[in-house]
Amino acid sequence: MDLVRADGQDPGAQSGAGVLETRLIDIGRERFARDVWGRAPLLTRRAGGFADLFSADAVDELISRRGLRTPFLRVAKDGSTFPDSSFTSPAGVGAAIGDQLDDTALWRRFAEGATLVLQALHRTWEPVADFSAALSGELGHPVQANAYITPPQNRGFDDHYDVHDVFVLQIEGTKRWILHEPVHPGPLRDQPWTDRRSAVAEAARGEAYLDVVLEPGDALYLPRGWLHAAQAQGAVSVHLTLGIHNWTRHGLAEQLAQEALALLAEDPEMRRSLPLGVDGPGGEIDTVRERLAAALAEADPTPRFHRTRRGQGRPAPLGPLAQLAAVQGLGPGSHVRLRGALEARLDGPRLSTRVGWLDFPETDLPSVSRLLDGEVHAAGDLGVELVERLLRAGVLVPCDQ
Repeated sequence: MDLVRADGQDPGAQSGAGVLETRLIDIGRERFARDVWGRAPLLTRRAGGFADLFSADAVDELISRRGLRTPFLRVAKDGSTFPDSSFTSPAGVGAAIGDQLDDTALWRRFAEGATLVLQALHRTWEPVADFSAALSGELGHPVQANAYITPPQNRGFDDHYDVHDVFVLQIEGTKRWILHEPVHPGPLRDQPWTDRRSAVAEAARGEAYLDVVLEPGDALYLPRGWLHAAQAQGAVSVHLTLGIHNWTRHGLAEQLAQEALALLAEDPEMRRSLPLGVDGPGGEIDTVRERLAAALAEADPTPRFHRTRRGQGRPAPLGPLAQLAAVQGLGPGSHVRLRGALEARLDGPRLSTRVGWLDFPETDLPSVSRLLDGEVHAAGDLGVELVERLLRAGVLVPCDQ
């Protein structure tokens, strides 16, 4: 596998590109999908400034003023993670919950060389949340976001691999990344690097596949399984890691098997007890294989796939006061749009979303279909009663024209 270096705009890049092409890579989506995705690291120099997403000031704000609790932060140094109790405490009158971040304790850990890991920024920092949602929509895979803040000449974690793909976005300072090829390509979620600790350590002693210092504005893509370790250089390093929780063929096979088993549960022969005194599968296995194969051929994992996908994320934020005002002030001239990140699908008369499902009469289906384009619509063009129902359900949100 060759490292793909992004040092020129792919002439095939499409106009109107999303955040993948405009912010993270400069080789074009098609080339990325063909040559890079899940196959090789991609280094993109000066992908763009990321200060609009995150900054050192954002770190201080989150730690000192937002009342974050575990597990929204981890602290690590030289491969060891500190216990939560070493950097959390109650927050005083009216906020006595004991696992809130203690900024004084965190300052002391940081001054001693520990890396601070702000986790799930796709839930706690709006610019990162919006960016992650956009990237997830483009990739078709769930995205999470963490920030790593490392003091000069320190590192938080030893050589390891992740069980998800990542985009590393260097925000401030510089960080040296050393990459080695996988010892277990394409690991699944239940195949962490700790299961192959000795192989990882041995591979990390070999010649590096890539040894590079990331500077502000650089982006690095790593497929899951690639070994890596990173160390801050002469200043505090702040970088974002966007973790891509990949759908895999194995995951799809699991869902297909679950659907097949659900079908077999309705088969009286498959519910029949094995012979008395059975001490192994014996001659029963052929019958089971035959009926399982038939069920697999009949099973459709698509509905389960979409249910699982909807359960892996959250819809875009919804303000209850603004929503109530929209309902109370609704008229033909009111403007609405589909709430973001709903994973909405219309199957027959049923609209399934991350906030539940709704059935519609046939007369409403054309209007519901129009709403799925995500564009702004006037309530009078869709039907005020229909719009009110969808506003109350949290499927539509008000917007300005």
